[in-house]
Amino acid sequence: MIKNAKKLLLDRQRELLEIMVSSAADDKPVELDQSRVGRLSRMDALQGQAMAQETTRRRKNELSRIEAALARVKSGDYGYCMNCDEEIVQKRLELDPSTALCISCASASGA
Repeated sequence: MIKNAKKLLLDRQRELLEIMVSSAADDKPVELDQSRVGRLSRMDALQGQAMAQETTRRRKNELSRIEAALARVKSGDYGYCMNCDEEIVQKRLELDPSTALCISCASASGA
């Protein structure tokens, strides 16, 4: 179980890093050159930039959760709730190998 979870975590980490490298230009600043880009096109570009920045933020957040899960694997704490120290249900870990809380604690914290 832990070996499989570690592989899933490392695969997802690698995938996220590759995506972030390939999409790095998507959240670059939008040019102010009005002669090249019309007002509506510029608004679309700004919206696209904002969406790309939010996607990057979410990917970084997921990478942080993955790194924390890998640290729990290394320390032997993987599969146990970080809040109550109870074992996390296998199905929950299969759904999200980076999860740190059991269902009860996640429900109580609103996560």
